[in-house]
Amino acid sequence: MSAHNEETPILIEDELADEDSGEAVVLEAGTDAAGLRLDQWLAARLGPELSRSRVQALIKQGAVSIAGKAVVEAKRKLAAGERVEVVMPEPEPAAPQGEDIRLDILYEDDELIVINKPAGLVVHPGAGNWTGTLVNALIHHCGASLSGIGGVRRPGIVHRLDKETSGVMVVAKTDRAHKALSEAFADHGRTGNLERAYLALVWGIPQRPTGTIDAALGRAADRVRRAVVPEGRDDARHAVTHFTVVERFGEDQKTFATASLVECRLETGRTHQIRVHMAHIGHPVVGDPDYGMAFRTKANRLPEPLKSKVGAFSRQALHAWLLEFEHPTTHLTMRFEAPMPGDMEELVGGFRKL
Repeated sequence: MSAHNEETPILIEDELADEDSGEAVVLEAGTDAAGLRLDQWLAARLGPELSRSRVQALIKQGAVSIAGKAVVEAKRKLAAGERVEVVMPEPEPAAPQGEDIRLDILYEDDELIVINKPAGLVVHPGAGNWTGTLVNALIHHCGASLSGIGGVRRPGIVHRLDKETSGVMVVAKTDRAHKALSEAFADHGRTGNLERAYLALVWGIPQRPTGTIDAALGRAADRVRRAVVPEGRDDARHAVTHFTVVERFGEDQKTFATASLVECRLETGRTHQIRVHMAHIGHPVVGDPDYGMAFRTKANRLPEPLKSKVGAFSRQALHAWLLEFEHPTTHLTMRFEAPMPGDMEELVGGFRKL
């Protein structure tokens, strides 16, 4: 089977810099900075708080920008008058504490736990979300068994879903399971048994019932979002999404009152990949606050009560409905499905009435 993951495995490619970022510092290069290397100048201006090697790491991560564009080459020469923005790293937080947060557990044994994550639940602690996360809930539920597995901040986490994306997740409870599952997600199922599928309610109806979106992703101007970028750009990451139209709504209408329920499977796992790719082909996810805002005004053409339902739906209508993987110790195929959550099912039901 092929694997399809919305988010890149934590141990293989860390795309979480945005969540871990602190406040931005803006510096202006004077005439004495002209011709100096960016890392050299920043280390002198920011030291002793940040070493030159730490500055170089921040540049590589895309945390340094000039004129609103990320700079990823430490040796880049400065010009007088340039304004350099640095997103300073947060101080290392204490280890997360267990919190009694209800979990929708689909399966659990000594090696792993499978949950149906609700929309609104952050996966692990980060800037602005140091408590109330899935990790806090897991520590409370699993106790000391999670200690040290995959790091202090993200114990047991091998993949993640965006805060407002719901659906099936697997979490490791042992080092053995963490290693095996991380490798499976990193491989995207090319040599093993791993399958993931998402349901997305998107605006409009794609011209073809099935399709493939092959478009590199990189950081957008505001760093938090992602965008389709040229393959040759420094921060470009190859990304491929396969989609199938499952259901069409309002197809016979001449207005914008149309939408589709689409199943998405990913050949790669980049941050926000489904959301960016579907918006790129003109079919953003309904309710997406980052990539679908331009379509919210067009939703005013919808009849009531659907118009009100769409207006009140404040998150992306995206759900990880299927997860299939090989158990790390028994090697049995484990398959888990989660129905769409009630709010998304109600929204889809409203479009069905068109």
